[in-house]
Amino acid sequence: DDADVLLEFYRYPAEHWIHLRTTNPIESTFATVRLRTKVTKGPGSRAAGLAMAYKLIEAAQTKWRAVNAPHLVALVRAGATFKNGELVEPGTVSPDQQEAA
Repeated sequence: DDADVLLEFYRYPAEHWIHLRTTNPIESTFATVRLRTKVTKGPGSRAAGLAMAYKLIEAAQTKWRAVNAPHLVALVRAGATFKNGELVEPGTVSPDQQEAA
């Protein structure tokens, strides 16, 4: 029933697939903040909590992996269509459409 959701992965550039396969990057980023907050029994104040979160995330970003093919990010954001990881140029006919004709 959810094949379209499962295969959504292939609607992005093939170079980005490695990044899309990771498990919830937002959740793993805040895991460090959550752990530190738990160990220190809370941040104390809102300002201290924000400062702690900022510094922990700033330190964590040094280990983040750079996006493969960053030039394709602009295309994805602009709504470009990708099929099986390949850019589909507007007005072109895909091999699937040629077979159907």
